[in-house]
Amino acid sequence: MTLQERDKKHLWHPLTQHQSQQQILPIVKAKGALLYDEKNNTYIDGIASWYTAMYGHCHDYIIEKVQQQMQQTDQIVFAGFTHKPAIELSEQLIEILPDNQEKIFFSDNGSTANEVAIKMAIQYHHNQGEKRQTIIAFENGFHGDTFGAMSVSGLSVYNGVFEDLFIDVKRISVPNSENNESIQKQLKDIISDKNVAAFIYEPLVQGANAMHMYSASYLDEILKICKDNNVVTIADEVMTGFGKTGKYFASEFMINQPDIICLSKALSAGFVPLAVTSCSIKIYQSFLSDDFNQAFLHAHTYTANPIACTAALSGIQLLLSNTIQENILNIIQSHHEFDRVISGHSMVKSTRQLGVIYAIDLNIDIKRYGNKRNEIFDFFMVRGVCLRPLGRTVYIVPPYVIDSEQLQHIYASIIELLDELGID
Repeated sequence: MTLQERDKKHLWHPLTQHQSQQQILPIVKAKGALLYDEKNNTYIDGIASWYTAMYGHCHDYIIEKVQQQMQQTDQIVFAGFTHKPAIELSEQLIEILPDNQEKIFFSDNGSTANEVAIKMAIQYHHNQGEKRQTIIAFENGFHGDTFGAMSVSGLSVYNGVFEDLFIDVKRISVPNSENNESIQKQLKDIISDKNVAAFIYEPLVQGANAMHMYSASYLDEILKICKDNNVVTIADEVMTGFGKTGKYFASEFMINQPDIICLSKALSAGFVPLAVTSCSIKIYQSFLSDDFNQAFLHAHTYTANPIACTAALSGIQLLLSNTIQENILNIIQSHHEFDRVISGHSMVKSTRQLGVIYAIDLNIDIKRYGNKRNEIFDFFMVRGVCLRPLGRTVYIVPPYVIDSEQLQHIYASIIELLDELGID
């Protein structure tokens, strides 16, 4: 039996309607910016495997460090014990995170990072004698697939079936030049009943919302209102973190820094699952008490796994290197040049960019998950390019190690698509 046939026998894939999608492509090797199938066909990974393998697949430096760690410790329970990889990773994270971040809590993926943050925020108020149970979130945001994370997410395509089971969430629109004042008024009205525990947001880029981008200054004003009213601010940097926006974290574009930051995806460089929820000392101190019940009674079996922490620490060391920083600048400049080439194309409705994140809205209507979207996905794959369109939005978030030739091939494939759509 082929790998495809064996896969079909038992496996259930995410975001897949198996009634209609019959083919799942086996990948047998990944290196740098390339994926290899069984026939040794190569595909340029234009989205770094959902923004995780930002330093390229199977980076030799990370492999070396992880192999060394695997001979020292594998899994160590993190309740009552600690280990060097977790300590060193916490120190390195605090060095590069916004200045107000002081404490690191580990979990294992983006959803759990946000779940932890929501629980922290609610219990922060509870431990001070306040019962605040409402969360404010942006419309069309996405924060994960566990129940708390689903509750604060606004994309019903993923969560509609479960909406009757959600925690209390009030949604506000993403601010722009036309609605900024009205949103601030709405926010103040919601906060006025003193029941709001937290505001959670994806800073500057809503990834699952077709890479929707918005102004740092408008977000800063919202954060200021929240802070003035003791509403805990939670920055979901699962997608934006670790250099993708041109800064280490998107929160650095704002003056008002979040109380809590959620990290995953590129955190562990695409090697193994790992997540972090960091917080300010104000949040942490609210859990200190002689009463054990005021502690944060949340745990994951693989919390701070030493191998995962080693992969993450190695990835951050690469991020800080001159080579990766220069590569990021080169990708940003290449995106700028590509935008000048295609922004006037008849099949381009709009473009946007922040750092290495570049998105194009096609000038046609396409369902988020439908036949036309799948045809566009296949169009790129035939040309050796892995991109995952979100409806009519084609976006690129390439690994930092992608070379110029590979990036130009992605651009050429997009131009070919635009020209073909124009003919149709």
